[in-house]
Amino acid sequence: MQDIHIATIIIIAANVVISLKGFNDFSFFEKYKFNIAGIQRGEQIRMFSSGFLHVDFTHLLFNMLTLYFFAEVVIYNVGVSKFVIIYLLSLLVGNLLSFIMHKEEYHYSAVGASGAVMGVLYSAILFEPDMGLYLFFIPIAIPAWIFGILYLGYSIYGMKARLGNIGHDAHIGGAVAGYVLSIGFVPSLIETDLWLIILLAVPIVVLFVLYKLGKL
Repeated sequence: MQDIHIATIIIIAANVVISLKGFNDFSFFEKYKFNIAGIQRGEQIRMFSSGFLHVDFTHLLFNMLTLYFFAEVVIYNVGVSKFVIIYLLSLLVGNLLSFIMHKEEYHYSAVGASGAVMGVLYSAILFEPDMGLYLFFIPIAIPAWIFGILYLGYSIYGMKARLGNIGHDAHIGGAVAGYVLSIGFVPSLIETDLWLIILLAVPIVVLFVLYKLGKL
């Protein structure tokens, strides 16, 4: 078992405690989940609080396991404070993109740390592009940079096709935040891994073009 930093423990503990509260208190869950109508009423706290709520234990476990496996890579490369910034801003940017994409759908709701976790994952991929990751149910590890491109491409498709009950836009927003912040914190990546930065930017550029063309 790998060492886990106290900052990661605190974030996981906050997600567990708040999610458990939401599992057992429907009014609490409804008050703090991401909801377009609520946010437009001025309840901006939902943009943040929804990132610590989850639909069920499986949803919570998946997000926290992903965070556990990749948080230390980010902490090692940028330090604790910048890791926390990446986590929190990825959460907020993910929800901001969700708000932009669904602002006319007053009933739209979502919960989960997926945006924040995707920000950490995309950051980790920038720092360790050759680590082996598994894509969905394929039993063969693929390089992390390929995983990142494929997953973000899938998320764009999922957002466009409204595929499943998944916040694909939050995933994309979080990944974009993790990508931009990591380069900002460690600009030497531009010199050492320019090829990687360009390749990981491809799905982000595709997203921007589709948005401008009104295809999303």
